[in-house]
Amino acid sequence: MDRSIQQFKADFFKALAHPMRIRILEILSQGERNVNELQTMLESEGSAVSQQLSVLRAKNLVNTVKEGTTVIYSLRDPLISDLLGVARQIFNNHLVESISLLEDINKQS
Repeated sequence: MDRSIQQFKADFFKALAHPMRIRILEILSQGERNVNELQTMLESEGSAVSQQLSVLRAKNLVNTVKEGTTVIYSLRDPLISDLLGVARQIFNNHLVESISLLEDINKQS
């Protein structure tokens, strides 16, 4: 059983291993969006956005609902927002440590 959990985690983090996919998930953390809205917010062309959405769909990170000819995307699990928030906190902690180290280096110069 541990291996299947580890494999799930590995696949999950692989799905997060692209900056645009992370940005899409951050946007969807704020609410559902259609492809055109995502393209505008990401300032990216349709094929690139569609490709990344395809990966997120394949890994079951997003839900889709079709309304007429429009596909609406949302987060499959709201805990993804929490995970992204924790990742941001970890980044900030590393940034604070780096700034502190640079300040120490500058003091020694």
